[in-house]
Amino acid sequence: MDLFDVIKKRHSYRGPLSNQPVKQHDLRKIVEAGICAPSGKNAQTTQFIIIDDQKIIKQLNALHPANKTMNQATAMIACIIDDQPEQIYEGYNFQLEDCAAATENMLLAITALGYASVWIDGWLRVKNRAESVAKLLNIPAEKKVQIILPIGIPTEQWQQKDRMNFEQRVCKNTYTLQKEN
Repeated sequence: MDLFDVIKKRHSYRGPLSNQPVKQHDLRKIVEAGICAPSGKNAQTTQFIIIDDQKIIKQLNALHPANKTMNQATAMIACIIDDQPEQIYEGYNFQLEDCAAATENMLLAITALGYASVWIDGWLRVKNRAESVAKLLNIPAEKKVQIILPIGIPTEQWQQKDRMNFEQRVCKNTYTLQKEN
């Protein structure tokens, strides 16, 4: 599939998934896509956990019973970052950006391989859920779970939601967009 077709096709899938397992070599390809993402100062701050043990997946599902995609996924990838990141450039760190770039690369790979996923981030931020997931995955205290990607084979066709057109979001040389009422 052409890269631009994959970009246009990629979407947050929240529908039902097949119970077929995600192939091990595909999980590796997906994480390798994440590893290939750019990172600030090439610090490569994001680490990954491939989760395909159904016992662990069931325990994760119990933490988020309302999420259909997560509850039917046969594999997941957890993206791990430092809880207290090192400042690497003039008092700044870029691990959130690094993690986001890795996640988008993985989402594109997931789409290209015929799987579906949804970026789970906000849910982790409330009610100590990230800590509960970290404990379940045996993540050391100095690290935290930033994103989870449940992965599976979609059983429904979902389309990318409409995007604003080019002219609504892009200027040339200076900002000229008008605020819509």
